[in-house]
Amino acid sequence: MTLRQLREVASEAGVSLYSRKSKEELLEAISSRKETSKRNLKAIEAEMGPAKRPAAFTNVVFLPRDPQWAYVFWEISDVDRAQAIAAGATQLCLRVADVTGLNGGSSHPHTLQEVVVNSHATEWYLPVPMSDRDYRVELGYRTAMNASGGGWISLAFSSVARVPALHPSEQILDQFVPFSLDTPPAAMPGATQAPASTPTDTGLHERLYQTATSQFRRLGRGSEAFHELEAAGLDTSELNASGAGLWASGRNESGVGGVASRQRSFWLVADAELIVYGATDPSARLTIGGEVVPLSADGTFRVQVPFRDGEQLYPIEAVAADGVQKRNITLQFNRITPEDNSNPADKAIAEWF
Repeated sequence: MTLRQLREVASEAGVSLYSRKSKEELLEAISSRKETSKRNLKAIEAEMGPAKRPAAFTNVVFLPRDPQWAYVFWEISDVDRAQAIAAGATQLCLRVADVTGLNGGSSHPHTLQEVVVNSHATEWYLPVPMSDRDYRVELGYRTAMNASGGGWISLAFSSVARVPALHPSEQILDQFVPFSLDTPPAAMPGATQAPASTPTDTGLHERLYQTATSQFRRLGRGSEAFHELEAAGLDTSELNASGAGLWASGRNESGVGGVASRQRSFWLVADAELIVYGATDPSARLTIGGEVVPLSADGTFRVQVPFRDGEQLYPIEAVAADGVQKRNITLQFNRITPEDNSNPADKAIAEWF
């Protein structure tokens, strides 16, 4: 009995506060009054009809379980079932159709498979013909054989679903390898051969960076300042990692100034690189900042350039093989290092503190 029906019985039995009680509490209260009640619960239940259920509508759902099996469940309305039986339906069937790459409800020829299921069943496991394909399931009845042969009564179609591949994907998005700022990339463990899109000229990356920063370059503090000082051959030995002079603290190297003499070397390195990647027609000519960048066989390219402080501008242009069509995009980046108190291990000096 539903909660509403139990409340009606509890009201007739004189149970107080029946609207606030749960089904278990109502059953207990009604049972305690069974002897004094004029009506028996079983008799009341026999008089009442079954609880109303929402009207069903015919539908079928196709859910791939793994590359070899799929789970299908369905529901058939009483009206559709009665009409199918009246039309001579004999067997309930599921039809599996391969619709990979097709639109408009069509399917590949010679791929339709029909599976006979129990007429009272509402779910079924189907073997998948081939993995890594799109399938749709049709629910229907097979009619009795006559002079013209058996017929088919279609009830519902499922949505198209993709069955996963049986083998791992061959697409590799990224490859990660350990790195060290002090070790050349070729000597790193697990490093693989550079892809075809990486230029063999190792100076290309630096040239691209120099071109991209030529109009924005200025001397300032941070990693960019030290790169330019070193490139110009200037002596930076009198500067500490913050860019200030050695005597900026007011203490000399001996630690004079009332501070206990404690000495220790410490270091830190950190930097960043910028990855510019994309794709175009494999036969096109691609340039970044006027530098020709080789393309891989599928037309993709990927270059890693320094990403130091300041603004960087990378104009990218692709020209078709006939020289007529052109496409271009300009990427602008800006890196700011608000604080840089780092130094490599070989530049670590003994500090008094």
